[in-house]
Amino acid sequence: MRVTLDIEPGLIDRLKKAAKKGNTSISKIAEPILKKELEFENESFSMKSLDELPQWVKDLTIKGEPIPDFDNKAEYHKHLEEKYGL
Repeated sequence: MRVTLDIEPGLIDRLKKAAKKGNTSISKIAEPILKKELEFENESFSMKSLDELPQWVKDLTIKGEPIPDFDNKAEYHKHLEEKYGL
């Protein structure tokens, strides 16, 4: 499964360097950290209350309501047009 995260560029660079140095992937570095933070044990998920979560996890949550009838494909093509002039 793929997940897209919005992480500051400096941190991404540090993760890539650490993964390359350890001859591993960013996923292999991140997975134990996320499991520990979310208390993920033996395929059973134990969610902490929102107040107990670290700020970086709270920052990942969606704030507000989704936009009704949002066309992801159209927005992506618009992005490509603006970026590459396609």
